[in-house]
Amino acid sequence: MNPLVLVRRAEIVKSVRAALDSMGFVEVETPVRIAAPAPETGIDCPPVSTGGFLRASPELQMKKLLAAGMEKIYQIGPAFRDGEKGSRHNPEFTMLEWYRRGEGYGAVAEDLLAIVRAAGIGDLGVSRIKVREAYLRFAGWDPWEKWDKDRFDEDMALKVEPGIAGIGGGVFLEDYPPQAASLALISGDGRERHAQRWEFYLDGMELANAFTELCDPIEQRKRFEEAAEERRALGESDYPLDEDFLRALPSIGSAAGAALGLDRLIMVATGEKNISNVRLV
Repeated sequence: MNPLVLVRRAEIVKSVRAALDSMGFVEVETPVRIAAPAPETGIDCPPVSTGGFLRASPELQMKKLLAAGMEKIYQIGPAFRDGEKGSRHNPEFTMLEWYRRGEGYGAVAEDLLAIVRAAGIGDLGVSRIKVREAYLRFAGWDPWEKWDKDRFDEDMALKVEPGIAGIGGGVFLEDYPPQAASLALISGDGRERHAQRWEFYLDGMELANAFTELCDPIEQRKRFEEAAEERRALGESDYPLDEDFLRALPSIGSAAGAALGLDRLIMVATGEKNISNVRLV
């Protein structure tokens, strides 16, 4: 570990905080140990011996703050995911998550660009590509014609993301199949039906994921139950439903939120190729 990189990390975090503060966001802090994580396949929260789980994201707890009346909030803090280890993954990592009540995923995309600039990454060329276009272009099929989750996930890793890396600069991958966003608002009809979700890649590295949030408790319960059933079928941990979160959803009205891997942003800003070089692991 190079101490100079840790100094640069501290400077970047300070600049990102200042940017969000200047945009009127309020920094919040929510529990790291939670009772009921969102059930998403492939994302496993470490259990705590005294009860509950270490969070994979502060999402549900931050949305409860929106329901309580807060408008623009952000949080920088630890997140945990079992089984994730590699040059871009660590079981514990630092996440930046922010929300705007009453707005959609386009607004948090503009926030994202301001955050990237605050990290000292200037002169950023930005491209936007729809998920359907990306799969037709790089994988040769349309996920809307016949949904196949396993094929979608495999082709994302092996074909679409390498194709996006070839575009270079910053790339928003937008408007996912409805089946690929369990917490996002769905819009459109027929072949145009899509989840209001984007992911952002910078120089080929996935940095951030965002939604226009689903605020319908009945539909959210249904999606959670479907995801929990899928987790059980895969042999993954079974989580209780967060009933407080479901009860709070109608009070939000509408919102958008984004989550950004802060360690990865620092990797891009410093030119480091391994997450272990930008944090103590």
